[in-house]
Amino acid sequence: MSDTLKFELKFLDRIGIVCDVARLMTDQGLNIVTMELQQKGGFATISLEIEETDQRIEKNILLDLFSTLPGIKEWQKLRWLPREKRQQWFRTLFDGMSEGIISVDSKGNINTINSVACKILDQVYENIIGNHISELSPKDSILIDCLRKKIPVSRRKSLVTSRGRVEFYGSAKPISGSNGRLVGAVLLIQDLKEVKEMVDAVSTPLQVTFDDFIGQSPVIRNLITFARKIADTGTIISINGDSGTGKELFARAIHFESGQPGPFIPINCAAIPESLIESELFGYAEGAFTGARENGKPGLFEAARDGTIFLDEIGDMPLAPQAKILRVLQEGVVRRIGGFEEIPVNARVITATNMNLKEMILEKRFREDLFYRINGFTLQIPPLRERLMDIPLLAAYLLHQFNVRLARVDQVISKSGFTRLYQYSWPGNVRELRNVIERASILCDSDVIGAESILLGNERAAGEIRNQGMDPLKNSKNPLKSLVGRYEAGIVLETLNQTKSIRAAARLLGLSHTALLKKIGKYNLRNVNNRNQWKQYRPLA
Repeated sequence: MSDTLKFELKFLDRIGIVCDVARLMTDQGLNIVTMELQQKGGFATISLEIEETDQRIEKNILLDLFSTLPGIKEWQKLRWLPREKRQQWFRTLFDGMSEGIISVDSKGNINTINSVACKILDQVYENIIGNHISELSPKDSILIDCLRKKIPVSRRKSLVTSRGRVEFYGSAKPISGSNGRLVGAVLLIQDLKEVKEMVDAVSTPLQVTFDDFIGQSPVIRNLITFARKIADTGTIISINGDSGTGKELFARAIHFESGQPGPFIPINCAAIPESLIESELFGYAEGAFTGARENGKPGLFEAARDGTIFLDEIGDMPLAPQAKILRVLQEGVVRRIGGFEEIPVNARVITATNMNLKEMILEKRFREDLFYRINGFTLQIPPLRERLMDIPLLAAYLLHQFNVRLARVDQVISKSGFTRLYQYSWPGNVRELRNVIERASILCDSDVIGAESILLGNERAAGEIRNQGMDPLKNSKNPLKSLVGRYEAGIVLETLNQTKSIRAAARLLGLSHTALLKKIGKYNLRNVNNRNQWKQYRPLA
């Protein structure tokens, strides 16, 4: 193969420049391999690649010849032509992508493949470019199916390589030219191991920061300012507030703001059966009880090392574990059940409750010394009814989320709709607002949500079927089971509203804490505010 030389020539723009350059090369017996012309700002720049044919010519002599061209201003030798730089850039761009890319022309010949695809398929770029795709994938080829059917094709595939079996997911789309004719197809492929890692990353809870909080009311702004100030102190923080105000979100934001490298571990004290609380929190040693793991198990206080442990609903914690938690907070050590070793713990503790702990102290249901120990700093999150000015911002944010999820045009709430939202007391706080906005977004068919689409509390849509006036023995395959269930749900609901905690209700009903939690979930009973008012959010079928 003959050698080539590359040059850049810059002229004052005029007619006939290309002809002059071509004539000069012809006179010297030189073949033009590539010529590119770019015009800008009154100048014409020619990038030239020439091939020596009959005779060799010195570079310096050639540069002297260029100086004889009319109107030339600058000339220099090049290492890369603009076309080659573009090709290198696109190659670098494709190689830097996380997915593998293969493209073929309309006949199925491979014209592009990046390094990721080469790695997944265990191929070498130089050995595969220009070959027919059937040589790479002799059967069940996604690209061949895409070219034949002229529609997008996606499927999961596996193949055996020198590195073993590889599983990947491929998605191919046809490529059409400006005239609408098929010119080829492109395939994106991704190793299923990387897909799994991505799914795991997405399923991990996102870090919450104070910047994520929606609201401009002075009370919430002042609370955030104070929380930022104490976040990195390491002091125990107690968060109080009605159900649905976002106590856990506040705790997560404090953990993020503190910069602690360890995990954030939330614990709902009301949801853990009493018999398992100590083993979950403090762990157990080998042989501590029948069925214990061979090497024992660390508790959640140990797992939260260098991080934050969030004790939600601490008012529902039984008295016995309260004493152990107090010792952990005072001495910074934990002893596993059945063990003798005292294990240091350095987790930051944040507690939360919607109950009146001072009343519980008088009733001997909460330890006074623990109460004062966990109240290093107290944050009182205001209920939504005390910051009504934040409702427009919250509603707009929530509505946008639902519209994106439902692939709908962004809706807005009318003036009458906001008036209805302002006049409601919001016993369920922001959690209830979310449900109300979601329901309104689904029920309203227009871009403007009016008051008629906003259902508050236990209100029902106009077209919803009501069962209250129907004979319970009609239209039921199991009338006796249904009646007994309704009767049991009523007793549980009444007992919960007459007692101050789930544990107290369980004792009154003669049930275990776990059994009552199951019935609460079965009958969809929910505590709507800190006054322990329970409601059933779905009629029993």
